[in-house]
Amino acid sequence: MAKKKVMFECMACGYESPKWLGKCPNCGAWNQMEEQLVAPTVSATSPIHITTSRKKTSSHAVTLDQITLSSEERMATDFQEFDRVLGGGVVQGSLVLIGGDPGIGKSTLLLQVSMQLARQHTVLYVSGEESLTQIKMRASRLGTDADKFYLLSETDLSTIASEIQRIEPTIVVIDSIQTMNVPEHTGTAGGAGQLRVATSILMRIAKENQIAIFIVGHVTKEGNIAGPRMLEHMVDTVLYFEGERHNRFRMLRAVKNRFGSTNELGVFEMMDIGLQEVLNPSELFLEERIVGAVGSTVVAALEGTRTILAEVQSLMTPTVYGNAKRTASGIDYQRVSLLLAVMEKHCGLLLQNQDAFFKITGGIKLDEPAIDLAIAVSIASSYWNHPTNIDDCFIGEIGLTGEIRRVSQIKERIKEVQKLGFKRVFIPKNNFAQLDKMESLEIIPVATIKEAIYKIFPQVG
Repeated sequence: MAKKKVMFECMACGYESPKWLGKCPNCGAWNQMEEQLVAPTVSATSPIHITTSRKKTSSHAVTLDQITLSSEERMATDFQEFDRVLGGGVVQGSLVLIGGDPGIGKSTLLLQVSMQLARQHTVLYVSGEESLTQIKMRASRLGTDADKFYLLSETDLSTIASEIQRIEPTIVVIDSIQTMNVPEHTGTAGGAGQLRVATSILMRIAKENQIAIFIVGHVTKEGNIAGPRMLEHMVDTVLYFEGERHNRFRMLRAVKNRFGSTNELGVFEMMDIGLQEVLNPSELFLEERIVGAVGSTVVAALEGTRTILAEVQSLMTPTVYGNAKRTASGIDYQRVSLLLAVMEKHCGLLLQNQDAFFKITGGIKLDEPAIDLAIAVSIASSYWNHPTNIDDCFIGEIGLTGEIRRVSQIKERIKEVQKLGFKRVFIPKNNFAQLDKMESLEIIPVATIKEAIYKIFPQVG
């Protein structure tokens, strides 16, 4: 009997080694080497091939004018937030990977979307984690039903491929890719080798038959999709469904999208009857603000094509230890450390002996430069114990020399600020010339952070 050949493969990057290593020499990840059996007589490139009556793409090179687009290039759903993140709807022949923490609502979201699409298209929902009875119970709780919605509880990818050939669906949902198993390939389900081959097969099925396939991916404790990073390069779109488990808001964010922007954000609210889209998230994020609160400011931030108003909160307290503590939730830690240094240098705030805590309310994460001014004002408000005006909004990027720099799409931000009833907005001086006069909104241009701070808090000037 032939001796089995063993290879160790890194789950993070796919690096192969003949022996186990604690640290991957390619990507530096620890404890990611997994044992794989190598079978030289089996080809992993095309273990399964399915054919349908649909027209396949040509294997010969063609010019652009020979390519015709389908009249249904995108399939719209009833979820405007979902369509926004995808770039306008579900693209035929696309392979979409959705990741997120356990219990965050990935299966619920895809079940609602697929059942809505099943009113006009044939949908096959494949679950490797739940029984058909469990899915039926969740569908009944969501209060949705459709005639063209097919369910399959299976982990064998060859059986799934046969069902796709028989049903010829327009949309397929795989929940989850880590439970899928390719019988012709060695290794355990969820291993790096199995994941790579299973995704490759699904990608070929999607492209050859113009089927939109959604696959659910588990995430690691670091928040990355489990398996080799190659998976994210193979698929067309990578979405992350995120949010705090004890918060009712959920955010759907695109980190890769071949059919649209990667900066779009969709906001949902988890209810008893499932996920409900939030068309005006700014209003919900600001509904619990307290009048006269210290360290609280509002910023108009851009997420793709949408302007979102969010509350920035800071808390400055004298430290009781030798080194001051810094924590940040929803903001990059390096950004707040930089702004603390700028405030100490240019505004005379002694922050070395202050513990600093930062938070973006609602569970949202902001990482664009235009939030700098709002963070800086909240720091000064908490440090001096002076509340900001509840009708003020702050937009601007801060440089290391204390200047407030120009931001993009200032008109769209101002329109959202005015729509929500704010009375004043502080903006960079170089953006002021782009704006028209608004009767209900006072626009105050500022050139430096010191100028802004003493205009907002004249009592400390």
